[in-house]
Amino acid sequence: MGILEKISEIEKEIARTQKNKATEYHLGLLKAKLAKYRAQLLEPSKSSSSKGEGFDVMKSGDARVALIGFPSVGKSTFLSLITSTASEAASYEFTTLTCIPGVIEYKGANIQLLDLPGIIEGAAQGKGRGRQVIAVARTADVVIMMLDATKGEVQRSLLEKELGSVGIRLNKHKPNIYFKPKKGGGISFNSTVTLTQCSEKLVQLILHEYKIFNAEVLFREDCSPDEFIDVIMGNRVYMPCLYVYNKIDQISMEEVDRLARKPDSVVISCGMKLNLDYLLEMLWEYLALTCIYTKKRGQRPDFTDAIILRKGASVEHVPHSWGPAEGPPSGGMRAGSRPLDPGEQLGAQHWTLASDSPGCSEPQAGVFGLRSPLSG
Repeated sequence: MGILEKISEIEKEIARTQKNKATEYHLGLLKAKLAKYRAQLLEPSKSSSSKGEGFDVMKSGDARVALIGFPSVGKSTFLSLITSTASEAASYEFTTLTCIPGVIEYKGANIQLLDLPGIIEGAAQGKGRGRQVIAVARTADVVIMMLDATKGEVQRSLLEKELGSVGIRLNKHKPNIYFKPKKGGGISFNSTVTLTQCSEKLVQLILHEYKIFNAEVLFREDCSPDEFIDVIMGNRVYMPCLYVYNKIDQISMEEVDRLARKPDSVVISCGMKLNLDYLLEMLWEYLALTCIYTKKRGQRPDFTDAIILRKGASVEHVPHSWGPAEGPPSGGMRAGSRPLDPGEQLGAQHWTLASDSPGCSEPQAGVFGLRSPLSG
């Protein structure tokens, strides 16, 4: 029996098994086996001599966004509208057969947008070049899931299932579980909260399925067996996702209102160019980028060229964003007259960052600064 047949049998057994207290251990073991077989399915075949054509696209810009969806939902049209890249669009399926990159220029940032070929049900098992598409999606900072608003919720649930089966967790945080294999001493299990979904016995059964007999496990939140398996596998990707419903000009206003109120969702129409500006605002928010502007002493800030940093970046990350020919200011970076610590976080309080002399008595908009009322 091949891996696909084993996966199918386990999925059928999980579906027909009732969920109750008596079957939780059995279901936990089935889910652990299912995760193992899916991981084996994603491994490249060693016996295959031909490598085939992949979607290797050099990562460029300040962030990468993967545009995924079923065929003929408007991905190529969307790429052509918001970037300067022309992607072939037609009324038939599978118009796009390879990865087409484009660049979104927004608020001084260059955001790389990848138009990936439409995936079909069973993509996680390799159907329709699904493995290549999903592999590129794992490298993105944000996923835009393009959906056909006329198809309801069918496409969304199928795509979530395909991405979830290969370890892509959308709009979820990493489980707060400490897990460390050891060389001896057995399994040490502890929790700082009351567990309602996992027990010590279930944790031990799952670990034994992975041939792990010595480990430290600490639950800091009430997690499910699936989340604990994700921690054991260690190859899960947690990323934000925007669900974009296209073709809203073909449905009723009531349906548009219902879709727009769903969490993490945006409604647009590429054909009528509706709501594209709001989509870009939401994308910027999900990327969580920060713009830092530069200026010369005594002159106004230059808002035409920004330094783009990720959320949580500190001052020491600023020099890494300079080109090789540039360097830090001779006086160092300062917030007014106070020197900035190398690991200090950039926040809203840093209206201006200056490289003034230590004897500066008043804050000046210096070499670095966040856009703020003070800069005007």
